[in-house]
Amino acid sequence: MSQLQLNTEIQQLKKEKNALIMAHTYQNDEVQEIADFVGDSLELSRLAANTPHPVIVFCGVHFMAESAALLSPEKTVLLPAEEAGCPMADMADAETVKEWRIKYPRAAVVAYVNTSAAVKAESDICCTSSNALKVVRSLPEEEVIFLPDCNLGSYVAAQIPEKKFHLWPGFCRTHHQVTVEEVEKVKSVHPEAKLLVHPECRLEVTSRADYVGSTKQIVEEVAKMDGSTFIIGTEMGILHGLKKRYPDKRFYLLTPRLVCPNMKKTTLPDVARSLRTLEPVISVPEPVRFRARLSLERMLALK
Repeated sequence: MSQLQLNTEIQQLKKEKNALIMAHTYQNDEVQEIADFVGDSLELSRLAANTPHPVIVFCGVHFMAESAALLSPEKTVLLPAEEAGCPMADMADAETVKEWRIKYPRAAVVAYVNTSAAVKAESDICCTSSNALKVVRSLPEEEVIFLPDCNLGSYVAAQIPEKKFHLWPGFCRTHHQVTVEEVEKVKSVHPEAKLLVHPECRLEVTSRADYVGSTKQIVEEVAKMDGSTFIIGTEMGILHGLKKRYPDKRFYLLTPRLVCPNMKKTTLPDVARSLRTLEPVISVPEPVRFRARLSLERMLALK
């Protein structure tokens, strides 16, 4: 079946099933093109909580679909590529979170949304790369357990020195591998370019950036910056939306290694098959769902 035929079938099935297709910014270009909405984790979380559609097709990784199921238990949440996981999310487990709570009894537990429902259930509040600073600043506690991304945690800690941070030793394999040498190399080739990077990169990389932010924030910041050339330090999927939105500007990936293999697992045939069969369904059992949802809702309640 050709891509055009697949696109047509997907649109027909979407209408028949009254489904909403959501895609993360890191998805393959053709998947972003058939999505009703493309965004970062915070945007997608809010949309999942508020959409009237009874079926959500989540083109992303497991924890994202799981978060949608937490927020909308009455809806059918589908993950077309069921094997698409997140190695960083797998670096945190609920039992160890409980141990850290005992070790640091005065600390609030902030779980990056890139975690399992079981970990969210043991946390006080969730955050995304868009709102991590806001979330931590909202807490009355002077100590924070931040998990699982030590790089995002280090970035937040540097901005909020008045709080004491206990950082989980996790990381995003895609962003963590970016080196200062790669930054210096690409900047030497494009000295006029502004460097925008994701806070999942290591602190020595973010400290050299002209701007640090989530995927949505990076896309929006380009419009505010002078110049027409930009080096992008996050997963390559973001380039599709940037080039569509700013056709008169030039974008260069910081390193060709910025590819998330799990984000690339979803294909158009996967989306079509998921709509045909309404599988695989992602759900979260009680009582984990109730407790994990509270952590997400506390985050979403912040203005």
